[in-house]
Amino acid sequence: MNAAGTDMGSGTTDLNLVQAVNQALRDELAHDPRVRVMGYDIGPIGGVFRATEGLYDTFGGERVIDTPLSENGLIGAAVGMAMRGERPVVEIQFLGFLYNAFGQFVCLMSNVRERSGGQFSVPMTIRTPFGGGIKPLQFHSESTESYLIHTPGVRVVCPSTPAEAKGLLSASIRCDDPVVFLEHSRLYRAFREPVPDAPYVLPLDQARVVRAGRDVTVLAWGAMVHTALKAIDEMEVDAELIDLRVLAPLDTRTILDSVRRTGRCVIVHEARRTLGLSAELSALVNEHVFDCLKAPVRRVTAFDVHFPENQIEDFYLPDARRVRHGIESVLQYRF
Repeated sequence: MNAAGTDMGSGTTDLNLVQAVNQALRDELAHDPRVRVMGYDIGPIGGVFRATEGLYDTFGGERVIDTPLSENGLIGAAVGMAMRGERPVVEIQFLGFLYNAFGQFVCLMSNVRERSGGQFSVPMTIRTPFGGGIKPLQFHSESTESYLIHTPGVRVVCPSTPAEAKGLLSASIRCDDPVVFLEHSRLYRAFREPVPDAPYVLPLDQARVVRAGRDVTVLAWGAMVHTALKAIDEMEVDAELIDLRVLAPLDTRTILDSVRRTGRCVIVHEARRTLGLSAELSALVNEHVFDCLKAPVRRVTAFDVHFPENQIEDFYLPDARRVRHGIESVLQYRF
């Protein structure tokens, strides 16, 4: 059983994250004839990262739809399809390309249910790679999840492992709300792990405790979960690492219960520092469990500049050394 009480079966296959995404898409196309996968180069080519490889051959061009190069048109068309009862899954090649459709995203997709008084829902999923670490071209490494989280009516999901990716993507496609599903490009082929062969879903409102601990709470998501885990493994500290995995809505209970017990909190993300999600998390902790804190909340983030060129990308992204420094600073703090 998974955390949602779904029977995940006994058979598993070692998959990397992009293979797990592919398997979830295949499962949902087979499960529900209303599901359609859409995007440019996702058909015979199989997508820029091959996340849709083989789906066109299996399900045909009416279920796996190659579209023109127009993010604005793609999101607008998907909203209309969703409103009439279909379940489109849109691939945007990189998060930085979604900005071209931001009017559709903010003014239409996110508020159809509210503006229609609940008469219409928008059960659509936007899949998009994001994040640094693979040294591509400009607008390919953005970590601007705060733009998405700030928009009411949209769920934002970000898996950190293949098994999480499969269960969370299936849950997103079955959800009646619009979902943005963030896939960290650095994790696509970083490692493999056993993934259940049978279809399953994971909850879209629960964080995941990666490692329990008593000394400090470390919050992270995406690739930063693995960076934080590496830092913790290099230290003699009993740290509790929480993978948020769903960025909107936040699992505030898990976060606050953890900080209440540990009395310390370090937040790690690779987005820019100012108005990144860590600012909201820090405010959440201060508003609700300030009297439990033994040190100020510490943020370990990228810098307030545009994502840099390849030569200095490694310096820009938080690494285990910077995470260790953040953890040490709250452990050593004295009021």
